[in-house]
Amino acid sequence: MPTNSEKIEKKLKLLPKMPGCYLMKDKNGKIIYVGKAKNLYNRVHSYFKSEHTGKTAQLVENIADFETIVTSNEKESFLLEITLIQKHQPYYNIKLKRGTGYPFIKITNERDPRLLLVNNVKKDGGYYFGPYPNVYAAEETIRFLQKVYPLRHCQGYQGRPCLYYHMGQCLGACFKKVPKEKYDEQIKKIKDFLNGKTNKIVTKLQQEMQQAAENMEYERAADLRDQLKYIDATVERQKIIADDNKPRDIINFYAERGWLSIQIFFIRQSRLLKRVKYLLPIVSDNAIDEFETFVIEFYQQQNVILPKEIILPKQLPESVLETINSILCTNVKLAFRGKKRELIELAGKNARLALEEKFRLLELDDSKTIKAVDELSNILNIQTAHHIEAFDHSHEQGTDIVSAMVYFKDGQPDKNNYRKFKLKTVDHADEAASTREVIRRRYSRLLKEEKPLPDLILMDGGIVQINAAKDVLENELNLNIPLAGMVKNDKHKTADLISENDDYLNLNPKSNAFYLLQRIQDEVHRFAITFHTQLHNKNALSSHLDSIKGVGPKTRNKLLRKYGSMKKISEADINDIKALGISYSLAQTIKITANAIVNNEKRKSMVHHQN
Repeated sequence: MPTNSEKIEKKLKLLPKMPGCYLMKDKNGKIIYVGKAKNLYNRVHSYFKSEHTGKTAQLVENIADFETIVTSNEKESFLLEITLIQKHQPYYNIKLKRGTGYPFIKITNERDPRLLLVNNVKKDGGYYFGPYPNVYAAEETIRFLQKVYPLRHCQGYQGRPCLYYHMGQCLGACFKKVPKEKYDEQIKKIKDFLNGKTNKIVTKLQQEMQQAAENMEYERAADLRDQLKYIDATVERQKIIADDNKPRDIINFYAERGWLSIQIFFIRQSRLLKRVKYLLPIVSDNAIDEFETFVIEFYQQQNVILPKEIILPKQLPESVLETINSILCTNVKLAFRGKKRELIELAGKNARLALEEKFRLLELDDSKTIKAVDELSNILNIQTAHHIEAFDHSHEQGTDIVSAMVYFKDGQPDKNNYRKFKLKTVDHADEAASTREVIRRRYSRLLKEEKPLPDLILMDGGIVQINAAKDVLENELNLNIPLAGMVKNDKHKTADLISENDDYLNLNPKSNAFYLLQRIQDEVHRFAITFHTQLHNKNALSSHLDSIKGVGPKTRNKLLRKYGSMKKISEADINDIKALGISYSLAQTIKITANAIVNNEKRKSMVHHQN
């Protein structure tokens, strides 16, 4: 297992050259500093590749890990930084702990409302917009709004018009009663403007700027140019801050090489308050099905509260949306346009980067991998472990029993040499019998085909599997291949290695050998579960099809090859089913049966959720 410094060195190489926020963590995983960056690669590198003094040096000394969240632009990173600091209260973020550090534009809740720049949001009935990282731009925008959409600029009634009234920046509350309707009209225009509806005004300013330039009024043209710049900086559409206070979750995913990466953005109080990420092995051929299952199971957890709205990526089929809606009983939508689509795309980008980081971390630095192989060889006292084959079994309450084998060459997985085994002699959960069959089949075949044998065989289990494998290798096949068992703790995590002599080897969890062992155990477990799930689903479908009158082996196999699941059959058009050489009436029966089975599964899920 790499040390913290080695882990950081590897992660530094993988940083994206994009805007975003970075979260520094101490050895306990606690967030101790949150920062923003226009270029995450350059900014985070500067902490570890430059000399520092004072508080910064102390911060760097306490960094044991870090993570990043990519945003679309620098402004979003400002806004996200504020939210993350307020939520986590990091020790080293002194300046921003007691507030955002950036101002808001406020329309006051008064009989004669005003437009103000304030530092904090209060529950006083006012309308707040922001926060605005560019303070000067916010100030200039208020001045502009006071000219174009004046409210009250003075201190209130004083019996005579104020200077601002004469300048056209006050509606006259200083000497008369201004109708509420007049204020409401102005407030609506201001709110539209601050929510991004600036096209008309921006067009007008651009025309005035062009006219001023043509009239050689260059100073006025420069003022108008600056005003346009301030407006853009202030009212640019912000994906990190929503338009309303509705609690919503934004969920997207990215799938590649048998893994599913999921990112969830929790939007609360119109802010991105929290981001969580998951990296999961895909146990079916369809990443969308895996994503659908994840979403349903995630919100069925006891400590997870359903938001008012869940936003999912637009590539999901309507059937997935309907299933999630019916089971979770909340408002689930697909993101097709606007801010929600932009947020979904941002979550998808972060999901992709998280998975790419995982792959690159695994594959980075071949010298470490070779070192891990050498360490493992020394620990087991064998000549070499360049070629390793690892086995695992999987079943569901003793049914659909399978075994799987993964192949590692010089510490790297070689998927072309992975193997799957449908067990033929075992019909119930029996680790020893399963091990005997799969070891016998694998190595008798290698002997028959005169192919090279591995340097080391690893069993995902304890002494029972080791003894069973050793019995077949030595007593049946006359082979002497080194054996060891990969042991897990009560949390199902890699814990140690057990030799064929039943000795625990007490591996150092920070060693390269332990890291390699962890990778092998995770991979063989993932591969076995994937194979078992595929077989189980296929057998369940086959069983359902066999129960339909008129469906024989040929028709069943056609449907299995074409669709692979009852859900896909239920979604298929009857004419498509008929096109397989099936009569129309039988196609109708198949579709009706598939619908009934799928709906029954949905009802079971709903009952489970309610319980």
